[in-house]
Amino acid sequence: MAREGHFWVYILASRIGGTLYIDVTSNLIQRVHEHRAGNAAGFTKQYEVHRLVHFEQFDDVENAIKREKRLKAWNRAWKIRLIEETNPDWIDLYYQIAQP
Repeated sequence: MAREGHFWVYILASRIGGTLYIDVTSNLIQRVHEHRAGNAAGFTKQYEVHRLVHFEQFDDVENAIKREKRLKAWNRAWKIRLIEETNPDWIDLYYQIAQP
């Protein structure tokens, strides 16, 4: 049985055209905040990857994980095209989703 709720696949970038990071979460605002605060040790902290440039919402975790794996398998050019289709200026979307 699928876990239901809200799940997000998201892409972080270090800067425009910079290093990319793709992951899935059930709490997008909290998870991106953790990356930004440096609480998520590892890749994103080491390479300062904390700009939220793309996200997609799913109703079940299985579909979110499938999408995450699919995106991770894409070549870099496809990932950049996906980001630029909806966010051509690579604006940090965190400020839009974190508004009270």
